[in-house]
Amino acid sequence: MSNSFLIVISCGLDNPNRSVRGLHLATVAQKQGKSVTVFLLDDAVFLAKQGLADNLRAATGDVAADLIFHLQSFEVPILVCTPCAQARQIKADELIQGARLATAVELIQLASETPLISL
Repeated sequence: MSNSFLIVISCGLDNPNRSVRGLHLATVAQKQGKSVTVFLLDDAVFLAKQGLADNLRAATGDVAADLIFHLQSFEVPILVCTPCAQARQIKADELIQGARLATAVELIQLASETPLISL
């Protein structure tokens, strides 16, 4: 069994249940001692823009900001698709702490090395 997980989230503010669930799964894996990387695609890149996920809550009551804070506290990498962010006019200096722009090459490399959870 692998000790690393890649969580890929493609839903953003328009689908809080799925986007927050991805953050929740990343948090659960981290709490279990797994090495976790989160990759945000498509509208999920909005989760990494400062202030946008502050009030995002799933039907379960999970709050995106709390989960993101936990991931940041444990330095879980939050990778943001570069062309997805550019298409949505999100710049690198607008990203939350611990998030950085990344390319499809990096996503494919990570996916080839770790189990993948996609939401």
